[in-house]
Amino acid sequence: MENELKYQAIKPDKSLADFVESFWQLENQLDCNREVVVLPDGRVDLFFTQTAAEPFHATLLGIQTQPGHAIIGPLRQTCAISFNPLAVQSVFQTSIANLVDRATLLPPNFWNFSADDLNNFNLFCAKAAKKIQSLLPLEVDNRKRKLFDLIYRSNGAITIKELAAQSFWSRQQINRYFDQQFGLTAKAYCNIIRFRASFQHIKKGKLFPQQNFADQSHFIKEVKKLAGVSPKELLKNQNERFIQFSTLRPT
Repeated sequence: MENELKYQAIKPDKSLADFVESFWQLENQLDCNREVVVLPDGRVDLFFTQTAAEPFHATLLGIQTQPGHAIIGPLRQTCAISFNPLAVQSVFQTSIANLVDRATLLPPNFWNFSADDLNNFNLFCAKAAKKIQSLLPLEVDNRKRKLFDLIYRSNGAITIKELAAQSFWSRQQINRYFDQQFGLTAKAYCNIIRFRASFQHIKKGKLFPQQNFADQSHFIKEVKKLAGVSPKELLKNQNERFIQFSTLRPT
C-alpha cells in the first residue's frame, strides 16, 4: 500500500472541528490505475485533483449510503477536505440532497485553488482553513450543533426520539432537515456513523458487535448492507481495495 498510494491526513484546529473532519492528501505513485472501494462514512468530501491525463479540477461528493467503486488514475494527486454535514449549508450555501451516492464537478478556479496548491499539503490545509473560516456564519443554530454532537458522541447509537428530546427539535423537524439538506433520513445517517465506528474494531479482528447492534446477525447484516461484504471480508481487505481500511490509523 505504502509503495502505491501515499496518504496523509491532518485534523483541523478547534475552531473548525465542528465543521471539518479532516484535511487529507492521496497520491497514486504508480503509472497504472488503482481500483478501490469507498465505504460510506457520513462525510461530505471536496476533492482537488489532477492526473497525468486530466487537468486540475474540483469535485464535491455527497453522503454515501452504499459502497462506491472508484479508479485512482496513474500519478493522480488529490488534496481533499472531509466535511461534517453541519458545515454544508454554510460553506456551500446549498442543499446536497441531490448528491447522495454521487458527485458533481465544481466550476473552474473554485475557491481560487489551482494545481500548484497540490504541491504543498501544509499550505493547502492553511489556505483551505482560511477560506472555510471566511464562509462560516458568526452564529450556528445550536440545535443543529447539538444534534450532530449527540450523533457523533454516541457513534450513531441513538434513537431519533432521543435526538429530539436532547436537541429540542421535533422528530419531524429532524427528519425534514436531513431529507432536505442531505437527501437521507436521520436514522440512515446514524446507521452510517455506527458502521464507521466499527472500522477500528473490525481491523483489529473483532468480528462481533462492539457498537449498539441488536446481535451478531444484525451486525453482519448492517455491515453487508453498507460495505457490500461481510466483516470477515473487510478484515481481509484483499488487494487493499477498501480505501478507508488501507489508510486507517490505529487508535
